Amino acid sequence: MLARWTTTRAWMLLSAPSRCIALLGLLAVLGGSAYADVALEGRKLPMKFSWVDCQPNCRGWVSAVGIVTADTPGAFDDFARDYQLQGETVVLDSSGGSVNDSIALGRRFRKLGMVTTVGVTVLTHSAHGKRANVSPEAHCESMCVFLLLSGKLRWVPEQAHVRVHQIWMGDRADHARAASYSADDLTIVERDIGRLAKYTFDMGGTGDLLALSLNVPPWEALYELSREELRLTNLITTDIVAQQSSPNAAVVELAAKPVQDRFAKTAAAASPRQERYGGTAKSTRGAFTN
Repeated sequence: MLARWTTTRAWMLLSAPSRCIALLGLLAVLGGSAYADVALEGRKLPMKFSWVDCQPNCRGWVSAVGIVTADTPGAFDDFARDYQLQGETVVLDSSGGSVNDSIALGRRFRKLGMVTTVGVTVLTHSAHGKRANVSPEAHCESMCVFLLLSGKLRWVPEQAHVRVHQIWMGDRADHARAASYSADDLTIVERDIGRLAKYTFDMGGTGDLLALSLNVPPWEALYELSREELRLTNLITTDIVAQQSSPNAAVVELAAKPVQDRFAKTAAAASPRQERYGGTAKSTRGAFTN
């Protein structure tokens, strides 16, 4: 049985595609409240999909919370049968999960032309009833980052945390340095890195995303991408520049900045944060599949 691996430009026209409008509607209801404890528990469980209806203020979105497992792509297929998801928005809050199953799920998102972002769906109660909002204080870690990459349009709020590290064997994640590995294990990891690389480029990502991820061992803390790095890796493709209340607001698509020799600069700068690229500390258990 094969082992499972985990990790967890120019102005657009005012008549933007419907998925842009969906994203604008979602951003119009972004909330600032933190629900850290509840969100953390959700990120530890297998991924759950739910449709959030925020009418009449916006079109609604898909909430995707939890770890990607072998059952997740099938669970999404079952969920998708009940909804018209073409061009809709997926709001991600996840600690990662299985590499190959995340790739399969990401390809499903792309086939549907979905928009991806990071956030936590929260429901508030008032005299007027329930209202759905999205808190931007959320996490997309490990393989979730590659799910984020699958969106035809991708946006990350400034409060969100996007973190990467190497993929590893789930059954040895807790003792990665002390565990034994066979030649077959090395063959599998190289195969899956190849699959992940192909997927990254198919989705429009850059080699910088792979380089940043594969330089962080599983016993180190996950590396959090800066705003510059989110754009360099093409994880951010849109910024909202007009008033959120305008349904026909223009959207700027940011071109990827020229790829630079980041790692040469890293060595020269030698800051504590940057030294982790070549080095060694510990990732969260939630980033791995048991």
